[in-house]
Amino acid sequence: MRQVYLDYAATTPVKEEVLAEMLPFFSLQYGNPSSLHKFGYTAREAVDLARERVAALIGAKASEIYFTSGGTESDNWAVEGVAGAQPAGRAHVITSKIEHHALLHSCAALEEKGHSVSYLEVDPTGFVQPHALKQAINERTCLVSIMFANNEVGSIQPIAELAKIANSAGIIFHTDAVQAAGNLPINVQQLGIDMLSLSAHKIYGPKGIGALYIKEGTAISNFIHGGSQEHKRRAGTENVPGIVGFGKAAELAARNLNDHIKKTTTLRDYFIDRLLADIPDVQINGSREQRLPGNVNATFNYIEGEALLLDLDINGIAASTGSACSSGSFAPSHVLTAMGLPIEQVYSSLRFSLGDFTTKEDIDHTVSVLNATVKRLRAFSPFTQE
Repeated sequence: MRQVYLDYAATTPVKEEVLAEMLPFFSLQYGNPSSLHKFGYTAREAVDLARERVAALIGAKASEIYFTSGGTESDNWAVEGVAGAQPAGRAHVITSKIEHHALLHSCAALEEKGHSVSYLEVDPTGFVQPHALKQAINERTCLVSIMFANNEVGSIQPIAELAKIANSAGIIFHTDAVQAAGNLPINVQQLGIDMLSLSAHKIYGPKGIGALYIKEGTAISNFIHGGSQEHKRRAGTENVPGIVGFGKAAELAARNLNDHIKKTTTLRDYFIDRLLADIPDVQINGSREQRLPGNVNATFNYIEGEALLLDLDINGIAASTGSACSSGSFAPSHVLTAMGLPIEQVYSSLRFSLGDFTTKEDIDHTVSVLNATVKRLRAFSPFTQE
């Protein structure tokens, strides 16, 4: 059976070049980067190189990159760290209703501690409106956090405009760029970003390693207390193999960015065109233009998305009903709900995400299987329109 992986937004395979660079640090070069001997120096040099490579991917300084366990930790640190470093009276955070749960749950935790949080609405295509951000800011606002690109529908937010609004009000601006990094050009200095979250396993690196970019001078409290690692801000012996892999993945992502964008955008548009032409009663969620290169989120009306997903899996095709971090829940997508989709369409939607190893043949095969499966499922659906 042909195997087709269309869930790159959930995770990507580790590229061979990344794995090859990581392997020695599991056994041959196993020193602790904090140790004052040759083994330690070797590990420290590898960590420093990786920090430079990650910084280069987003146009930052190496000294502004702090390694974490992943995007979730980075989001948690950004929200709770900034809130914890503010003077009394500045206890208001602004975010959007379509953020990743790592961000939303961090904000909920702040609310339990007495902070106030404003959750901005999005339009029907999944975009935050700059004027809404302006209206939400008050004298107590200490942080604005809006994701760079949405993990479910791929909407690319007007980050430069949103950051400018926050900057002009003297408010720290954070963005979750876990889905955007490696898929879009990013320069934190040009965009006016103060903090940015990253995750290695979204860019063909290993799981369990990420980073938080913190602009020099940003007021933020430490997240993990202990040793002096990560510029004395995030304690704990470094995950050297993971950091090395992250660095190599970032280097490859930066080098191949233009080709990656061109290829995945072409395949994405081909996939969307095929879906709309070959299968009746399908709608694409989100903007056709301002979306991540490899993102396709579609509603297959009159059938249940979970049933379609399981049928695809039986046929060797991997997709998703939404965020991988919430796929074990039967709750409807908070992103599609915020965009105003009726509940029956929310439950009829799937996300397909393409990557470096996706081929046109994969797309053709998937559309063929989808066509047959949708027809079969609709034949049993009491909601099918004749």
